Amino acid sequence: MSGDEHKVLDTSGDFQYVVRGGQPVTDPRWQSCRLIVTNKRLILATSDGKTPIPHTNISLPDDPASAVPGDVPSGATVLAVGDNVLLVDASNVPDFAFEYRRATLQGEVILARSPAVVGGVIQDDAEWSKARFRLDDDEVRLQFPGGGSTLFDIDDVGTIETSESTVLGDQRTVVEVEHTDEEDRSVETHLSGMPHHTDALEALFRAVVEDRGDDYELSEMESQVLMALYSGVSPFEMADFVGTTPDDVEEIYQKLLDVGAVDKVRTRTEVSLNAQGRNMASEAMSGE
Repeated sequence: MSGDEHKVLDTSGDFQYVVRGGQPVTDPRWQSCRLIVTNKRLILATSDGKTPIPHTNISLPDDPASAVPGDVPSGATVLAVGDNVLLVDASNVPDFAFEYRRATLQGEVILARSPAVVGGVIQDDAEWSKARFRLDDDEVRLQFPGGGSTLFDIDDVGTIETSESTVLGDQRTVVEVEHTDEEDRSVETHLSGMPHHTDALEALFRAVVEDRGDDYELSEMESQVLMALYSGVSPFEMADFVGTTPDDVEEIYQKLLDVGAVDKVRTRTEVSLNAQGRNMASEAMSGE
């Protein structure tokens, strides 16, 4: 490995090619290997030698089933490499796709604006800058030149959006990540970079949001309460704000606690939105 390449993951596993040169493989066979993931490439190491594949050549299909002839085996990760598609099965790694994406970003220099939005207000003075990305122990760290940094827990991410924008003179994909800051304000950090960076960033954060299973259908009053909390209305003023009784608000808070949308701050009356709740509130507002 070169001086700036370091190993992120090294585990046993199996792989098989199911598409080669754009054509389905007639009789794909699993082959045992060591799966070595560095910050630069994936290496399939077998008794016959090593096959290194740069991260820039690999993509994880948005719809894995459509990329694979037949069914995708449970636990397998689908990787597209040009006109080829292979399956990777690392039984010792609970979520190989997540760890692979982490590896493609770990220590990489990307582009960031932080905070780009505070409390729904665009920060016009926020500028794009290079930043080194790390994700350790579920904490995202962006290290900026000069010593500044942005830190937030990946589980605190509420919503993910993507857009196209001019970034440092080039048209790029921007990944907009909502989370809270040290003052417990809802903020957005905007991230960009090379296409394989933004693909990995979007998939990494979106996987965290989707794993929460936000499938609870809010009632109209629950939506109003969530949106009010999202907008900064005090829990103590909620009943008057949404036009109901304190007892009804207490019942709604309990339902929101049960579905994981808020965290209890005090025994009665006061709650605070968490990442799942901010995501639900954002979806409710977008449907207004």
